[in-house]
Amino acid sequence: MSDVDFGARRRGGITDYVKQLEMRIQELEAEISYLRNELGYYKREIEKLMSTPLIEGTLLEVLPDGRAIVKSTTGPHLIVKVSGSVDPEKLRPGVKVALNQRGSAIVEILPSREDPYVRGMEVIERPKVRYTDVGGLEEQIREIREVVELPLKHPELFRELGIEPPKGILLYGPPGCGKTLLAKAVAGETSATFISLVASELAQKFVGEGARIVRELFAFARKKAPAIVLIDEIDAIASKRVDMGTSGEREIHRTLTQLLAELDGFDPLDKVKVIATTNRLDILDPALLRPGRFDRVIEVPLPDLKGRLEIFKIHTRRMRLGDDVDLEELARLTEGATGADIKAICTEAGYSAIRGGRRYVNRADFLYAITKVLKGRYRPYGVGEGFKPRSRETHTVV
Repeated sequence: MSDVDFGARRRGGITDYVKQLEMRIQELEAEISYLRNELGYYKREIEKLMSTPLIEGTLLEVLPDGRAIVKSTTGPHLIVKVSGSVDPEKLRPGVKVALNQRGSAIVEILPSREDPYVRGMEVIERPKVRYTDVGGLEEQIREIREVVELPLKHPELFRELGIEPPKGILLYGPPGCGKTLLAKAVAGETSATFISLVASELAQKFVGEGARIVRELFAFARKKAPAIVLIDEIDAIASKRVDMGTSGEREIHRTLTQLLAELDGFDPLDKVKVIATTNRLDILDPALLRPGRFDRVIEVPLPDLKGRLEIFKIHTRRMRLGDDVDLEELARLTEGATGADIKAICTEAGYSAIRGGRRYVNRADFLYAITKVLKGRYRPYGVGEGFKPRSRETHTVV
């Protein structure tokens, strides 16, 4: 090997070695960068753990000298200074702010948020009930669709006519006649946000909590509009107001007053519709029933013969019926029964068939179920004529 070749190979080896060193330097720099990021992360976490907690408050007013009046969650109203890092333009009455540990200064403006309790009232998984699942209430369904669906889907019709659409519906009638079922059908049929609650949830322990929940509930509904608010069993908070009462009753009346203001106050409901249900129309406060709040008061009565037949068809459409089952006869035998009674009769007839070791339901099963479900209220016409209900002991359990 000549000296020239040896020198060339040596220079080539040095070049490769330098490249390896450069690659190693790049790897070490990348590792240093990663470790610095990790170090910064753990420093920030330590700072979070070592920092003192902040106090949440609500801004009431900004004073001319730059200080602010804040309602603290700890109770009292505080006059505090404003940190230089806070944008004064964003300091508006009602915004949530964070105070330092001593409560002497506003250090941060908190983002607006809904109460988790109110947010949980939104119905995410819609009921599978449809209008076809409601029997004997065609007129009630028509009125609900006119008040709830029509203004949400075709608001231009009301603008052209120059009229304001109704704001809410009050459904009343005996228990088990389909008031809540109608509301479920509305939730299942419409694409609007559906917010459901029972009125008793508004009866809170602390003073002002019920009114606050009502206020935030309707603010949430306006934000989610188009929306439908269902208040089930509204008589729990809407009974007639009296001059004398306990502190608990006075708190319920404050909640009712807030509800009245939301239904017909300064803030329009726009695309928010309200549906309420009750069994006790006679005890409701007159202020709730006047036009402008619940514009439509719809009775959901006991089903008539045609309605009972439709309800039987709905609840038996998935049942295997014997040839001797006549639904018209069953509808005649159940005069005065509610929709809930008829559903219970169909279920009990199915149990009677199971006890008898059959995979279908016959007429005797339905007659036995009618006698059992409606027992003690009245004797259905025709049940006792030539028919004796079987006792449980005579049935064979499969």
